[in-house]
Amino acid sequence: MTTDATLDEVLRTVRHLKDRQDILDCIQRESRARDRQDAEQIASCWWPEGIDEHGAFIHRMPDYPERANQGHRMNFHMTSHNITNHLCEIDGDTAYCESYVIGGLRWLAKEATSIAFGRYLDQLEKRDGEWRMLTRRCTIEMTADADPSWLHSEAIKGFLKPLWSREDPSYERPIVARPKEEGLRW
Repeated sequence: MTTDATLDEVLRTVRHLKDRQDILDCIQRESRARDRQDAEQIASCWWPEGIDEHGAFIHRMPDYPERANQGHRMNFHMTSHNITNHLCEIDGDTAYCESYVIGGLRWLAKEATSIAFGRYLDQLEKRDGEWRMLTRRCTIEMTADADPSWLHSEAIKGFLKPLWSREDPSYERPIVARPKEEGLRW
């Protein structure tokens, strides 16, 4: 293999790896934004004509971020969407992804937490060098219920509480350890 051919192969590989990372970052950023009720960040992960299929509901941009947040606020104290396995096929400026998601949902109506296991089936497009979601379909494959009373135990006392806002500690810059008297805590 010539030096030029080797360099071309390395550049193609780096471009492919960067695309894969940008795609995964977009999917994870959208999950994080949903857990923070950050409509602006959710919207930044979607193209204007994006469509999200969550069960029987089809949500279209630009209304999707606030509708999703409202649905969560009406039903849950807090949510946690965790992306695990991630498969990604890139075909030019289109990507087809399957991302496993484990969602923790702490209910408002009862002192219970449900854990849902499913997948996001996403189609993303790259426009002007940026990857965003165009279509998402969701599966639910199993659920489990848990007793969240541990949250109120001595073992958790002093841990930071999550917030559905930009007041959540994850937005702080720089990140600084603080005494137990500071911040919203269990």
